[in-house]
Amino acid sequence: MLSIRNATVSDVPLILSFIRKLAEYEREPDAVAATEEDLRRDGFGPQPKYRCLIAEWDNVPAGFAFYFFIYSTWQGRPGFYLEDLFVLPEMRGKGIGLALLQRLAQIGVQENCYGMRWQVLDWNEPAIRFYDSLGAANMKGWDTMRLMGPAFLRLARGEKASAQELREEAEGVKNGVKNED
Repeated sequence: MLSIRNATVSDVPLILSFIRKLAEYEREPDAVAATEEDLRRDGFGPQPKYRCLIAEWDNVPAGFAFYFFIYSTWQGRPGFYLEDLFVLPEMRGKGIGLALLQRLAQIGVQENCYGMRWQVLDWNEPAIRFYDSLGAANMKGWDTMRLMGPAFLRLARGEKASAQELREEAEGVKNGVKNED
């Protein structure tokens, strides 16, 4: 009934659909800027930047896991970052999320990975309980930092921002653009 496979280039519209549905679930329905062309270029070109698994229940798309490899200098080996894990609401409760994570762990073992990392929204109690049940550890004491948009470009150019620019960007009001993934 359940099958999990590697995504192919023909899955790009499905992948983008899952990304948009995840954004809706995470209360950010207008935050997705990715296009099919972006996903095609970055996942299926000569140097793929990500990998993706597709879960199907009775040959019907049910969910996905979107990930990429990282490297631990302390461990001296790779790991991977799970960017997105999503199962359609009507497909939940069938073990699909667990099966996707198990497949990722199998891939990690095959690739000699030290483990995997991901983030979970602090309000997503069902997901937190699920991850806790697997033995996942919250990396307390580590805050996620993100540099993007105007601040990222300024750093690349070696420029500094004014205090006003930093306030506006922190509030997400500069140019009417929110700084979301």
